[in-house]
Amino acid sequence: MEKVEISAPGKLMLFGEHAVVYGSPCIVTAVDQRIRVSVIADSGQSLEIEAPDVGLSGCLLEIDSLKNNNDLPKGARFVATAVGNFFDGFGIRSGLKIKTQSDFSSEFGFGSSSAVTVGVIKALSELFDVKLKDQELFNLSYKTVLDVQGVGSGFDLAAAIWGGTLWFIGGGKTVLPLKIEEVPIVVGYTGIKADTSALVRQVAGTKKEHPEAITKIFEAIALGVQEAKNALEKGNWPRVGELMNINQGLLEALGVNTRELSSLIHACREAGAFGAKLSGAGGGDCMIALIDNQIKVKVGEAITDAGGRVLRVKLGAEGVRDESNR
Repeated sequence: MEKVEISAPGKLMLFGEHAVVYGSPCIVTAVDQRIRVSVIADSGQSLEIEAPDVGLSGCLLEIDSLKNNNDLPKGARFVATAVGNFFDGFGIRSGLKIKTQSDFSSEFGFGSSSAVTVGVIKALSELFDVKLKDQELFNLSYKTVLDVQGVGSGFDLAAAIWGGTLWFIGGGKTVLPLKIEEVPIVVGYTGIKADTSALVRQVAGTKKEHPEAITKIFEAIALGVQEAKNALEKGNWPRVGELMNINQGLLEALGVNTRELSSLIHACREAGAFGAKLSGAGGGDCMIALIDNQIKVKVGEAITDAGGRVLRVKLGAEGVRDESNR
């Protein structure tokens, strides 16, 4: 039995949360914490999923019923739906054993579901010798995410596929790698797992009630993303920090901030960070602070003292890759 092993990176959103769902650009970066997917084909008619990081063991599904999986844990639904979409798209049927392992907890908001989805489809393409361009891999992965959760812009999929730091416009309309220096970021985790889909729906509800006001907020976020791109490419960290603070204020206006996020953000600013903001959908998960490396320890201590946890990550990581021969 042939075995393929693939890894894909997690992500951090730098600028443009929520507005990206409505067609505005965002800036997202891949992080060096990775999801690893191994796939073995066999002669059976079932899919076996092992995902110890989310407590899933011995999950058996019939190959012909992979799409009818609403009773499964969410992590398994992404795997099963990815396999089903790949098989349907290329007329393939085979028994499979799939195991996922993660360098990071799914609680952090690093995009584990998207990294798993990309990893599974990439592994299947290698296993069955189906040549997929990056955009084709994105399209099939994006369909899978929408099938499972109904909403999303796909920026985390793009980070998992292309890696690096990206200028991204919703649905993969534009994916542009940015040439920037290593961004001096400290990441703080609130200890609270956010529900991204629920937060996206919450913002959609607010937009429905106040369409003009929320549209103006999205327009302001988009302007900030464009300015941030220019500042990042020039390495103008004080300017990037100012724009982070502005982006944070706009996200607060959308109603996705929390007390815990605010505590960490303000602690970092008071410790001397150029700027700080939530990263991702809000509601918990992580925040980021842009710093001068000379105060990295001080800012990290401020996060800890405010009740958070510092996560050690590097930005601009390599995208999805084959680990089979490494």
